[in-house]
Amino acid sequence: MQGGSNTTTTIVLSPETEQRLNLLASQTGRSAEFLLQELVEREIDDAEDYYLASEVLERIRSGQESAHTSAEVRRNLGLDDWV
Repeated sequence: MQGGSNTTTTIVLSPETEQRLNLLASQTGRSAEFLLQELVEREIDDAEDYYLASEVLERIRSGQESAHTSAEVRRNLGLDDWV
């Protein structure tokens, strides 16, 4: 986590998830808050990749953004001759 102030966020968990979190906290001697922070920090990169890629894919499918094949990119950059 980068420096600066922390932000407090409220989330609503299903009873099953809350029970699992509390059990994990008690078994590991860590607070539920600590575990939630660790989970978010560990998974946010994957979530960013997934959601941002989904947005780009939707723009491509709707014709708002274009895409190029690797063959097109190699040809446009003159890299086909390098093989």
